[in-house]
Amino acid sequence: MRISGFRIVILSLLVFSFVEISVHARPVVLVLSNDDLNSGGDDNGVGESSDFDEFGESEPKSEEELDPGSWRPIFEPDDSTVQAASPQYYSGLQKILSAASEGNFRLMEEAVEEIEAASSAGDPHSQSIMGFVYGTGMMRERSKSKSFLHHTFAAQGENMQSKMALAFTYLRQDMHDKAVQLYAELAETAVNSFLISKDSPVVEPTRIHSGTEENKGALRKSRGEEDEDFQILEYQAQKGNPAAMYKIGLFYYFGLRGLRRDHTKALHWFSKAVEKGEPRSMELLGEIYARGAGVERNYTKALEWLTLAAKEGLYSAFNGIGYLYVKGYGVEKKNYTKAREYFEKAVDNEDPSGHYNLGVLYLKGIGVKRDVRQATKYFFVAANAGQPKAFYQLAKMFHTGVGLKKNLEMATSFYKLVAERGPWSSLSRWALEAYLKGDVGKALILYSRMAEMGYEVAQSNAAWILDKYGERSMCMGVSGFCTDKERHERAHSLWWRASEQGNEHAALLIGDAYYYGRGTERDFVRAAEAYMHAKSQSNAQAMFNLGYMHEHGQGLPFDLHLAKRYYDQALQSDAAAKLPVTLALASLWLRRNYADTILVRVVDSLPEVYPKVETWIEDVVFEEGNATILTLFVCLITILYLRERQRRQVVVVAEPVAADAAQPLDADVAQQLAAFPR
Repeated sequence: MRISGFRIVILSLLVFSFVEISVHARPVVLVLSNDDLNSGGDDNGVGESSDFDEFGESEPKSEEELDPGSWRPIFEPDDSTVQAASPQYYSGLQKILSAASEGNFRLMEEAVEEIEAASSAGDPHSQSIMGFVYGTGMMRERSKSKSFLHHTFAAQGENMQSKMALAFTYLRQDMHDKAVQLYAELAETAVNSFLISKDSPVVEPTRIHSGTEENKGALRKSRGEEDEDFQILEYQAQKGNPAAMYKIGLFYYFGLRGLRRDHTKALHWFSKAVEKGEPRSMELLGEIYARGAGVERNYTKALEWLTLAAKEGLYSAFNGIGYLYVKGYGVEKKNYTKAREYFEKAVDNEDPSGHYNLGVLYLKGIGVKRDVRQATKYFFVAANAGQPKAFYQLAKMFHTGVGLKKNLEMATSFYKLVAERGPWSSLSRWALEAYLKGDVGKALILYSRMAEMGYEVAQSNAAWILDKYGERSMCMGVSGFCTDKERHERAHSLWWRASEQGNEHAALLIGDAYYYGRGTERDFVRAAEAYMHAKSQSNAQAMFNLGYMHEHGQGLPFDLHLAKRYYDQALQSDAAAKLPVTLALASLWLRRNYADTILVRVVDSLPEVYPKVETWIEDVVFEEGNATILTLFVCLITILYLRERQRRQVVVVAEPVAADAAQPLDADVAQQLAAFPR
């Protein structure tokens, strides 16, 4: 498929089910052609760009510097952390979270007033919260214009979360020229937080639901120290298993599997693992000393650990060593030749970061002859392996038209992909932690905040909480807890945003909402539009629904041929659809051959009869008293049936015996009996 001079092949491995639908990330495979390369563009100035590159001159920054107004001081307080925002901001934010947890409307009102006062005084981080308040309609009338205005002021004050919200707003309106500027800045900040030797594990927000049900499998793996698997792993580590030590250290270092990030514990387990010769722990110790994460920064020690890891055959460590030679950290002086040699060793062993780093050398002309075309090819290889910094460099190329043909839409998409891995993504971890503790109100606030920033998983999680938990979601409106109508409207808005970003289950739910009139007026036309959107993402249920609507002329033209086509497509997409599709095709056959007959009218009446029967069963049969009487009645009938069956068996056995007794005696037998004395 050709998109703006750039060929993309999207390979989607999706499993569809009519009962449960799981949404999986789609791997993107980038295929570079000569047409995609910008051979005639001016590439002057790229080497002197002030934007971040892997080998810039600046020292690594702390997360507090990268994300001013971060919520981390509330969720992961640290006495050494310098709070860049005002005390009034953090006080109000703490009250908002507490009010959401407790369902305390008065406390929420007090918190918003406190934040509003700080916002009026010019605090950008409080202005960001007010943008969120107006955007969700919490304690204030929902107003897109006021939300936009507050986020604009906050973004000017360097609040990164507001920049994410504004960028997503521009993206939804196809204003790529404005969205790309914000996402470029955010992506640069995100890249500054990445590791020097290799990238952190891809930590995507956990989807807490699978279809309409809770995603128990994913949640079980996110329970931190309470998880049985983690406890087994910890036991193995305590018994001296180096691989288990490394994994536990990794979990604590990045805050994975529901654990709180703890650099001290990570350092402890990595140190124990290296005593057993575990090379991956050596590499991460090199990373820890290079970044000064939980320890004093020491580039000499970083080089020592990275060198040991490389000697043990961990080829990704070559990237860290090459990085230190480019920067001149921990070594006598900068040595670009040695740096290139180390990166080439990583490439020879098919390490994605090695391709990325060589790409940077060729792009900047560091230690090699500058070759933008060669750099682009290296970046494509790294991007296909999931290297986020490669996506960042490709985004810059699409943005500036250097090396690749200028394409703001592609640049925006790639920048967004990288930006969503910035420090502010920690909100997802805290939201999941709250949900696992049963604090649904706090989880809803955190997921809603991330939803505003454009995270698709957070949008679907927040919508699912509103639909699943109803009043227990602690959703707060303008003058109290959300009414059913307010909750449905919020959920609908969130599902729609998620569907725009490729969540076919969200599009399906929106179609159902319009089709059945759930939280909105019944509208078959808009239902069909939503199903079409889900169908474009190969959703089998949506194909089936479109076939049904064509069969009955609901929101779509009455067309039995198109109905059959959609039913067939549903079966081709999902073998589990065989039974419903078979029944639907039988219905089509009846409609084609027995049109306007009582048989067709009976079939058409089934959708109306079924809810009535279901309601009668729930209201009458399953009513507590009636259910008891019905159970006793069934038991009585069963007993009577079994007794009657037993009686008949006795009669059947007795009848042959009686018949035998009535038969005349044989003559010989009679003579023998007569010989006995009487």
